Amino acid sequence: MDKSEIYQILKSTMVDLFELDEAEVTPDAHLYEDLDLDSIDAVDLAVKITEITGQRVDPEDFKKVRTVQDLVDTAHLMIK
Repeated sequence: MDKSEIYQILKSTMVDLFELDEAEVTPDAHLYEDLDLDSIDAVDLAVKITEITGQRVDPEDFKKVRTVQDLVDTAHLMIK
C-alpha cells in the first residue's frame, strides 16, 4: 500500500468518524488546530492505523503526529 492509498483511507475515515468537510482534510492540516480533534479522536485514529497496518501503533511515535501527513507517514512506515 502506498502513501496515496493510505491518505485516501485515512481521509475517508476522518470525514466519516469526525464529520469533517472533505476539503478540510489535507496533508498539511493540523489535527488539533485545523481539524479540532481531541485526544479521544487521536485514539480512534491510532486504532484505524492499527487496522490498516496490522500492527499496534507505538504511543511514543504517535505523540509526534501533528498533521494528516504525519498520520500517513506513520502508517506507511509501519507497513514496510
